[in-house]
Amino acid sequence: MGVRIEMRTTDQIIRERELHPRGKVQKYIDNAVLRYCDKYVPFRTGMLKKSGTKHTVKGSGVVKYVTPYARQQYYYNAGRGTQGTARGGLRGRLWFKRMKAVYKDVILDNARRLSGARRS
Repeated sequence: MGVRIEMRTTDQIIRERELHPRGKVQKYIDNAVLRYCDKYVPFRTGMLKKSGTKHTVKGSGVVKYVTPYARQQYYYNAGRGTQGTARGGLRGRLWFKRMKAVYKDVILDNARRLSGARRS
């Protein structure tokens, strides 16, 4: 009597679940990060906000805001703007960190669902 166990490789599982770079799940995460960051990004002319969409390669896992002042705005913006909000401004420095505090679980739950994984 013999037992034969066949297992898929890690690479096969990653491909099947669309978890590879440029895969469906990574593209979703990149798009969700850009979409949820939208109301947190400082906005004067809109160029900083638009640069995220323009310079991010969807599925790469790297979201880029590319303007000469992006770094300055990310770390030092005073956050006095109210554009895009009914009252008070969400826009200001550390926009990714602040967005993540609010939307991280939503993004991860949707990515988990998209990959077909079960919640642990």
